[in-house]
Amino acid sequence: MKNYIALLRGINVSGQKKIQMVDLRKMLEKLSFEKVSTYIQSGNIVFSSNEIEPYVLEKRLKTAIQDTFGYEVPVLVRSKNDFEHILNQNPYTDLEMLESKQVYFVLLKTVPNSKLIQEFQKLTFENEDFFITEDCVYLYCQSGYGKAKLNNNLIEKKLKVEATTRNYKTMAKLLEMAE
Repeated sequence: MKNYIALLRGINVSGQKKIQMVDLRKMLEKLSFEKVSTYIQSGNIVFSSNEIEPYVLEKRLKTAIQDTFGYEVPVLVRSKNDFEHILNQNPYTDLEMLESKQVYFVLLKTVPNSKLIQEFQKLTFENEDFFITEDCVYLYCQSGYGKAKLNNNLIEKKLKVEATTRNYKTMAKLLEMAE
């Protein structure tokens, strides 16, 4: 069994695509996933599976959510090891930054085109900084993510990939849960 972390995008936001975590856990257990747990109400799931390909798990989860809840929801799945690698690559490690909810991770579903990355790296935003890798855009938002111009939607548009964003605290907690 391998440990995985799944991130759902856009559920339980402003009353849209409501999914109770208890119902989500039951659905996952019916799919024969083990050690299923969720963290907060925004679609953060930790589980174990014999499947070795994250994209297969993404497809199974996306289909099951559509069939069970009637919503099409973007799903991103990473192994515990991949998740740990993403967290460890974070260039914004100042404790004050981390504790003040200024550091965010925009996890990319696929590797963006290198030309799009080059163009993206030319962007600048007041009170915001970023560092991009092939699987994550790390954000430092001095004024908080809620006021950031550099957000998930802009990153998806500019890099032409699906993405989902989590703060440092959520990322660290999910990795802890996957141990």
